[in-house]
Amino acid sequence: MKINKILIIEDEKLNADRLKRLLLKLRPHVEIMSVEESITSAVEWLNHHPAPDMIMMDVRLADGLSFEIFNKFDIRSPVIFTTAYDEYAVQAFKYNSIDYLLKPIDEDELETALRRYETFIETVPFVGTAIEGLLNYIQPKDYRKRFLLAHRDGYKTVLAEDILYFYTELGISKAVLNTGTIENVPQTLEELERQLDPKFFFRANRQFIIHIDSVKQVLNHFNGKLKLELRKQQPDMEIIVSREKASVFKSWMDY
Repeated sequence: MKINKILIIEDEKLNADRLKRLLLKLRPHVEIMSVEESITSAVEWLNHHPAPDMIMMDVRLADGLSFEIFNKFDIRSPVIFTTAYDEYAVQAFKYNSIDYLLKPIDEDELETALRRYETFIETVPFVGTAIEGLLNYIQPKDYRKRFLLAHRDGYKTVLAEDILYFYTELGISKAVLNTGTIENVPQTLEELERQLDPKFFFRANRQFIIHIDSVKQVLNHFNGKLKLELRKQQPDMEIIVSREKASVFKSWMDY
């Protein structure tokens, strides 16, 4: 099935123009329905127009993170997120995301994302009934449930649900259990971010991935940041969520 109508949500004109050129080069028949520059204008447009076949959505807009659009409008169209930052990948796949492309957009990567959608959608009657299947296809729900860790002369099993948070220290990833025990894990935080269920685990910053049940208190910090207090938190630790990720974190905690 061809993609015929695309909505672009992007607040930088140069990026929007480049994206339009690439889309029309790769799919000359496509109609760019509109280019919206903010959360407010995107929601307004979606409320008054038919749903596009696909949305190309920048993550960071002038008035906030575009994830907020999903809280204001029930988007049923599949989305390809675009951003200059890779820290939002896990959050993006909580929504109708079929891909996540880093800027500057690479033509070959965009072609792959478009083909991914087209290949799958050929097997279903129409997008409105296919979103759940599409997301299952793109984002399997079989997340890591346990870890096999070295222990004395052998190994032991640690359940993911028993881990309060992960952090990195001197290049080594560590897991803090609900008993307060600290275990070394062989995976990097980047690998863990992909393997753990985003309903329960959140990449707070470059040093921490936290379980939702580990959060004792959320405090306002300067410049729109958040400061977290966790269960079994080490005395010298400070866990800060950036201003850009604060709204996504609050949505995650509130779900």
